[in-house]
Amino acid sequence: MARTELGAGLLTTLQQLPTSGARAVEVFTTDEGTFLGVPQLARDVPGEAPYMNGGDSDIEAPIYRWQDGRFVEHEALPLPGGEDIEYFEIDGRRFLATAGIRTGKGPYDLDTEAVVYERLAGAWVPLQRFPVFAAKQWSAFSLDSRHFLALAQGVVIDGVVPKHPRESCLFEWNGERFVPFQTFNGQWGYNFALASFGGEHYLAYADHVSGSSVHRWNGETFVPLQTFDENGGRAFRFFEAEGALWMVHANLLKHTTLYRFDGAQFVEMQVLGGPGGRELCLIDGKEGRYLVRACFITGTPKAPAVVPQSEIFRWRDACFELVGDFATSAATDAASFVVDAQRYLVVSNSLSDEIRFRTDSTLYRFNG
Repeated sequence: MARTELGAGLLTTLQQLPTSGARAVEVFTTDEGTFLGVPQLARDVPGEAPYMNGGDSDIEAPIYRWQDGRFVEHEALPLPGGEDIEYFEIDGRRFLATAGIRTGKGPYDLDTEAVVYERLAGAWVPLQRFPVFAAKQWSAFSLDSRHFLALAQGVVIDGVVPKHPRESCLFEWNGERFVPFQTFNGQWGYNFALASFGGEHYLAYADHVSGSSVHRWNGETFVPLQTFDENGGRAFRFFEAEGALWMVHANLLKHTTLYRFDGAQFVEMQVLGGPGGRELCLIDGKEGRYLVRACFITGTPKAPAVVPQSEIFRWRDACFELVGDFATSAATDAASFVVDAQRYLVVSNSLSDEIRFRTDSTLYRFNG
């Protein structure tokens, strides 16, 4: 596929970033500039047999700074077994929440600490540490003047008994720190996503083994609204179109599904792609709305098949139409951002065809 024909001409490759087991991409802008944080799961150990859950997980998360149309290395945070970085602001204060799934080089410890940093005097300073178990992802959101952090975590492995709290949960900001607010019943959490529509607030939770779910805010807490009885839940994204609330759900084991809210439930409307979908990125481009489906692996962790491409869909006539694919390598996340009126896309790649962690992540110009 030619350089400028990626994703049906929507993407032009600009830069390869030398990442290792990259699990997410977080782009954020402050008065200091535009930055990219990349949590990394592990680095390869010389002589070790290929294994996607092996490697040396005592690794850092690079933070790049945007300069002259590309990202340059700027700083790094210690983040063993890195899974996620979430940037957010509260009352002018700037924070980064980090999550890692494990520490060690084998055997590994899934009881770790998740750290929230605050930007003070040009440095990221630890503000609060959380005891977590197989932490996957933070999601920050606000309801009126209340501020929350949602933590998706947990895993089920024979013989592993958590020492730290293992439920996915919500924390609320009390003005100086985050305090426990609500727990969820899932055993293997991956993702939270919030939507506000028609005066109501909805929180979706993706879980690998316990069924993914959507909850509605009742003014005091989130109460169950709908459960999707299937394994493999990875990610949710919401958007508004045609006067309705829509939801996209990526399931690693089955397919990605588009739902429309009918006022009471989310109703399945369309199936998008097959197994392997891990993350979703919605883009409001110059030519319309697009959906990037980051595709990871099929098979099992012990015998994975790296999915060699991800997909781009365009919203048309109340559904998504596949407009192209582009080469990725066990993609784990995608993020879109705008600098000087130009839109870009950055994608994290986590494994090579040989099941090695050292795999470039990629910056593209988005032409749609």
